[in-house]
Order: sequence, then structure tokens, then C-alpha cells
Amino acid sequence: MKEVFKELDKLVLETYMIKNLNDISIQFLNHASDILADTEKGLSGNDIVKALNIYAVEYRVNIPHAYLPFKASNKRTALFENIKAFTPSIQFKIIRELCEHKKFANTDNQDVKVLKVKLISQFSHLAPKDEFSKLDETLIEETRHWLYEYPKALELYITAINKYTHKIFTRNLLDDLRLSLELLLKLIFKNDKSLENQLSTLGQFVNSANGSIQFSNMFMKLIDYYTKYQNTYIKHDDAVNEHETEFVFELTSSFMRYIIRLNTR
Repeated sequence: MKEVFKELDKLVLETYMIKNLNDISIQFLNHASDILADTEKGLSGNDIVKALNIYAVEYRVNIPHAYLPFKASNKRTALFENIKAFTPSIQFKIIRELCEHKKFANTDNQDVKVLKVKLISQFSHLAPKDEFSKLDETLIEETRHWLYEYPKALELYITAINKYTHKIFTRNLLDDLRLSLELLLKLIFKNDKSLENQLSTLGQFVNSANGSIQFSNMFMKLIDYYTKYQNTYIKHDDAVNEHETEFVFELTSSFMRYIIRLNTR
């Protein structure tokens, strides 16, 4: 499974750097419909009618299969033809939100999870412009700028941004943030220590900036709690609160920005 995540992370990063400007292909729409309306694990015909009628009313689109029984030969074809009636941006929204349907909420449907990542990695440029993340955009952009000199740390940071924006793999997202910070420290301190084992070196590094003792103590205490939080909730628990994720994302960004600034003095 780790290899799957690794490949998906690579896809997300590559697409962030070079966006695919094409519309969603017919082949992808067909593939998505096969998974979402799978006979055994997918949405029911009634689920499809209810969901697609909501989009049809909201966006004033006539869909070919608005009621049961479908005129199509099966529900997969009905879903495909319904989705095809919308513009690419709304197709993106529909597929993404269907991947989050309550039908899949309490199941470990790997096909749906991978479909969502493929959708985002290939077509994230089609996401409606009002649906970007709630993160502090200035902080995130500035942190990304500071990380340009540390490409390995930047790679993981960009992957985390994309995952957060599209609400996928919350635990994996926070793992990316932790590893990005850890890689940054390894590059700056020229060692191969884990984040937990960098605390002493980091403390000396912060103290060398000749700041106040109070600030230094606060900074190190935050880093200490940060590592404990990650170890408790990220390594052993999938259930991470979305609001906590936002806070940890921005806290990680603040750590990185401050550390890089100290290193360039």
C-alpha cells in the first residue's frame, strides 16, 4: 500500500508542476462511472437519480436519466451519460463528491479512493475556483517560496497542499508535513536524525539567533508538542479532525519559514 501512495504522491506533484489543460476524457468519465456505479460495491440506481437530479437543478442541465427505470442498459451507462451532460468543471465536482458519498463513507473501497486521487492528479485545474482550501494562502505561498532551496522538503510540502485542498488522505497528508519538516532539518543540519532526535540541535540553533529566552523556550515547547501530537494521532490513529489539520498545516509552515530565515542570516 505504501508503494501505491508513493506513486499517487508522484502523480499529484507532477500535475501540480505541469497542469494538464485538457477536459476530462470520455475514457476517464467511463472509468469513473464503472467504479462509482459498480454492481456490488457502487451507488444504487436510486442514489444516482437523487444525486444527479440535484446537480441538474442547481446547474440547469437536462440529464438523460432523471428517473427510474433507466432507459440505459445499466446504471453505469446511465451515470456516465448523466455526468457527460455537464461542463468539465462540474463533471470534476460531481465525480469528486460522489467519491465522498455516504455509501462509501464507512467502507474501505480502494477503487473509489484511487479514483479520487487520479481525478485530482489529472484534472485539479478544473476544480471550481471557490472551492480552494481554507488555509492562510499568504503563509502557504511564502513557505513554498522559502522552500525552493530545499527541493526534497518542497516536494512533500506541495503534495500536502494538494491533498489538503482536495480533502484526501488526511493521515497521509500530516505524515507529509512531518516528513517535509524533518527533511528540512536534515538538510540544514547536515545529518540524518529523525525529527524527535533533532530537538537538542534545533534548540541550540534557535538560541544562536540571540532572541529572548522566553521565545526560545516557547518555540522548543511547540516543536516538542508537535512531535508528540504527530506520534499519537498520525502514526496510530486515522481519525484526525479537519480543523486540527488546518492548524497543524499552518504551524508546520510557520516552523519552516522561521527556521529557513534563521539559516539564511
